[in-house]
Amino acid sequence: MIAVSFALPAESSGFAARLREKQSATCGDMKVIHGKVANQSVAMLHTGVGRKSCESKIDNFLRAQQPRILISSGFAGGVREDLEVGDLILAENFSDRRLLSTAERVLRDRNVDTGKLFTSKTIVDSVAERDKVARVNGAMAVDMETEAIAQACAARGIPLLALRAISDTPRQPFPAPLNVLFDIERQQMDTSRLASYLLKHPIAIWRLIRFARQIARARESLTNAIATVVAAL
Repeated sequence: MIAVSFALPAESSGFAARLREKQSATCGDMKVIHGKVANQSVAMLHTGVGRKSCESKIDNFLRAQQPRILISSGFAGGVREDLEVGDLILAENFSDRRLLSTAERVLRDRNVDTGKLFTSKTIVDSVAERDKVARVNGAMAVDMETEAIAQACAARGIPLLALRAISDTPRQPFPAPLNVLFDIERQQMDTSRLASYLLKHPIAIWRLIRFARQIARARESLTNAIATVVAAL
């Protein structure tokens, strides 16, 4: 069985629609969706955003099930100026070499780069923060979960492939501060906080609509890439 992890359903909905023979199961307080892609058995799970949520969920999942491969997927923020929304990133610093080679081969006709992914403990939003991540860590993109997933997999000898799609860049940023768009402690959007922000900054409504299109584009790119990689494993 191949496990595919995402932080949130907003990232996984396209891939979930591709699954055949879907069945849901519980693993602790987490729902796991089992199905098939290209005759490969797949288990899809959500870790939540950030290390705190991710560590407990991935640990519970790996204690209950033993996938032969885990693909850490979802969105990442670009920190390099040349990246575009929907570009794919293969994280060489977290990925098993054999899996990385396979993914590079089957995705060679896609807009995919291999490089370093940095997992941050805090939200990275501003251009200055992105520049610092790129400069200090030599990273192409930033997320908040992959390092914890890689550590859990390494402890159990499970090969990991880290594959992310760029959802935002310095030139195509979030439409509002991330602490307005998502409450990490509650692991959900705070609709009242967002509504209050939009009332004070009505121009952000149009940015929000544009961002939704960005996310849809990144999700489609990611879905197609994961399905291609899973079929080749």
